[in-house]
Amino acid sequence: MDWGRAKCRPPGLWVPALAALLLGACQAHPIPDSSPLLQFGDQVRQQHLYTDDAQETEAHLEIRADGTVVGAARRSPESLLQMKALQPGIIQILGVQTSRFLCQRPDGTLYGSLHFDREACSFRELLREDGYNVYLSEALGLPLRLAAGSSPRRAPASRGPARFLPLPGLPPDLPEPPGLLAAAPPDVDSPDPLSMVGPVLGQSPSYTS
Repeated sequence: MDWGRAKCRPPGLWVPALAALLLGACQAHPIPDSSPLLQFGDQVRQQHLYTDDAQETEAHLEIRADGTVVGAARRSPESLLQMKALQPGIIQILGVQTSRFLCQRPDGTLYGSLHFDREACSFRELLREDGYNVYLSEALGLPLRLAAGSSPRRAPASRGPARFLPLPGLPPDLPEPPGLLAAAPPDVDSPDPLSMVGPVLGQSPSYTS
């Protein structure tokens, strides 16, 4: 065998193929983004909306079973609202107790609907630096606000957007169990003031004399 010719023989086709294969294996592939911000569209939270702005009222927004939307002085099951993001910054508001969506008519009137209508029942949520939020109708651009009530002399156009403070949905207070009486104060003159020994079922013979 002519070793000189063997050493000078050009490499076969397998060498470029192997190099291309190794090059492809070494290339970095991007990792799918698992940021929790991408799940914002599925975000659901339960809150109460409290307002105390220039409309001269302090109330929690309630969606009642008959579809009316009012302000209540205290938090209640009807004021517990479920906020669900439709897309970043756009939410729908559902009354947990009544299963009615918060909606707005073209004149700004609020009402509760059993059926969701994107044009009437979606709101843009704007976060303020003071912790309050402002909600604007996505389709109409009108601010979400409760009825003025005590201020009929003010024209709605002259008032700014209502601001709402989201409050966490707290569980209802548990009722106290019935039939429990307050413990009687200990008898300091008794040999067992804390009732640790229990009732005496018999008498020792040593006490018979």
